[in-house]
Amino acid sequence: MENATPILSVKNLSVNYGAIQALKGVDLDVYPGEIVAVIGANGAGKSTMMNAIMGDVPRAGGEILIDGHPLPARSFLVVTAGVCLSPEGRKVFAPLTVYENLQMGAFPLKDRSMVAEQIKKVYHLFPRLEERQNQYAGTLSGGEQQMLAIGRALMAMPRVMLLDEPSLGLAPIIINEIFKELTEVNRQLGMTILIVEQNAKKALMLSHRAYVLQTGKIVMEGNSKDLLHNPEIEEAYLGGKKK
Repeated sequence: MENATPILSVKNLSVNYGAIQALKGVDLDVYPGEIVAVIGANGAGKSTMMNAIMGDVPRAGGEILIDGHPLPARSFLVVTAGVCLSPEGRKVFAPLTVYENLQMGAFPLKDRSMVAEQIKKVYHLFPRLEERQNQYAGTLSGGEQQMLAIGRALMAMPRVMLLDEPSLGLAPIIINEIFKELTEVNRQLGMTILIVEQNAKKALMLSHRAYVLQTGKIVMEGNSKDLLHNPEIEEAYLGGKKK
């Protein structure tokens, strides 16, 4: 990646919650077409970083760039600039149908004829959403809501899709299905993905590169396969080294 230009760069990012410094000079790069994971314990600052990128929490310092240009600090402008979030806890619009949720995700598209085309792509990736298209989002299972949250983010045709804890609260069999589908989103659409995930093993198996966030600081980075077999990572995040 030495000669490539990052599509998304986070440089020296700091975020404070009152007297508490939640992020302490975070640096990371995401290159076109790759999946980058950020792993870390609960409370490490993973979701704070995502919310800061999206403009949902104010930055105390640092900058965020897309294609080398400053990313706006207001969330709806972040989306129109090409960065979209599938949030922690899914946060689908419960009183709206699956179809209406997907339409809501398409608000940045100026050419409305593209909306139908995007919905077709989402249904191709997630056939269950097409089966449930007239069902209220609040009545879907947790796994189906996660598919909808990802599909809604894809509707904006982002350059970079952010995923915040997509495995949260889901059964292992559903987690496997979601991560398999994320591989297809990356492969079929060439979608660049930045994922934060407490399930470190799944995140490292999905991603190409990864960063380890610990109490608001990046403490390690590298090729995901290498980190998967790193003794320190095994001990801290993967339940200890197998005997």
